[in-house]
Amino acid sequence: MRLAALIWLILSGAALAQPAGSFADFLVQFRSEALANGVAAATYDNLMAGLTPDPRVPDLVETQPEFTTPVWDYLDARVTAYRIERGRAALGRNADLFAAIGQRHGVDPYLLGAIWGMETDYGGVLGNERMIAPIVRPLATLVWQQRSRFREDKADLIAALKLSAANGGVQPMGSWAGAIGHLQVNPSNVLAHGTDGDGDGRVNLHNSLADALATSAVFLRNLGYQPGVDWGFEVEVPAQFDYLLATREQLRPISFFAERGITRVSGRPFADPTIPVFLYVPAGSTGPKFLMTGNYLVLKGYNFSDSYALAVAHLTDRLKGGGPFVTPWPRNTAFPNLTQRRAIQEALKRLGLYDGAVDGRIGPITQEAYARFQAARGEVADGFVTLSAYEALAHAGQ
Repeated sequence: MRLAALIWLILSGAALAQPAGSFADFLVQFRSEALANGVAAATYDNLMAGLTPDPRVPDLVETQPEFTTPVWDYLDARVTAYRIERGRAALGRNADLFAAIGQRHGVDPYLLGAIWGMETDYGGVLGNERMIAPIVRPLATLVWQQRSRFREDKADLIAALKLSAANGGVQPMGSWAGAIGHLQVNPSNVLAHGTDGDGDGRVNLHNSLADALATSAVFLRNLGYQPGVDWGFEVEVPAQFDYLLATREQLRPISFFAERGITRVSGRPFADPTIPVFLYVPAGSTGPKFLMTGNYLVLKGYNFSDSYALAVAHLTDRLKGGGPFVTPWPRNTAFPNLTQRRAIQEALKRLGLYDGAVDGRIGPITQEAYARFQAARGEVADGFVTLSAYEALAHAGQ
C-alpha cells in the first residue's frame, strides 16, 4: 500500500453496525463466503461448527484504551520507566538479531523494539492464557458483531482458518482481536507479509522472535516505511500560526513550516528541510506539537490509533536514550462523554462541516471539522475537541 492510499484509509471510517441474526445462523451463512475465498470445507467445519460467541469481545471493542483514554494517560501507562528499562535490556540481549533484521529490511531496530514492547511487553504476555488464546472464536464473534472493521475482520477470520489449515488444523494463538505473535500482526497480514526470519523454512510469529521481527519489518516496508527517516519531531509553534494548516490530507516539506516560524524544541536545525510532514496537535495549541513524517502514518497503518502510533514513536526515542516530551500536556482538560461526542459530530454535520460517521470517535476528520468551526468564530483553530467544544456547538445550534 502506497502512502497516498494509506492516508485515505486513515482518514476514512465506518459506523458501528449490529449483528444480523443469531450467532448460529452467522456460522452457517459465513461458510459459503469462507469456502469461496479458499477455505477448505473440512477446515471450516472442524474449526467453526458448534462455536459460541466469545463473551469478552463486546466490552473489549467498546473500551479499547487507544480510543477512550486521553493521550497523556495512554502514554503514561505505556511508556513507563520500567518498560524503557526492560526494553533496553531486551534489545541488548538480542542485539545481533535486531541489527541483522534492521539491516536486511531497512527498518529502525529500535522502532521494532518499541512495537515489541507495546504489543507484548517484549514477549512477556505470550504465555498469559487470559490474554493469548486460540483466535478463531473471538474473530468469528467480531465478524458476527459487524464492528467498524467489518471487512478487515472478515479477511482476518478467513486468514486465521487458512493459517490453521496450514498448521495441521491447529489454530494460531493471539489476542482477542486476532493479532498473532511477539509484535501482534493480524492474520491477513501474516498471510500477506509473513517472513521466515530464522531460516527454518517456517513462519511462526509466536515462538520465533526472528520471524516476528522480519514479518513486521516487511509489513512496515510494504505500508510505505522509508528507511532513514524519523517518525517526526516535537516542535514549537508561534502564537499567530494558522492551525488550519495542521491537516494530514496534504504533507508539505519541513521548510514550509519552518518559514512560518515552527522550530524544533531542541533548538537544533532540521537536518533535511525537504522531508514531507504534517503538523499534529493532539492536545491543542497549549500541548505538545509535532511535525510528523510519512513514517508516522505508516505506524497508523500498523494500528489505526494516533495514541498508539505516538506511543510507539516516543518509546522508540526513549529506547535510544531520548528524554520525555518538552511541552507539558494539558492534564486538567475536561472531555465530553460518548453521548456528547456524538452530539458534537451531529452538530458539525448540521453545520455542513462534517460528513463522517456519527460514532463518538474523535479522529482527524472530526478534529478538522471542529477547527473550521473555531476559525469561523475567530478562535484558535486547533481542532482540540474538549467539553467546551460540546458547549459551544450546543449553543451554536440554538
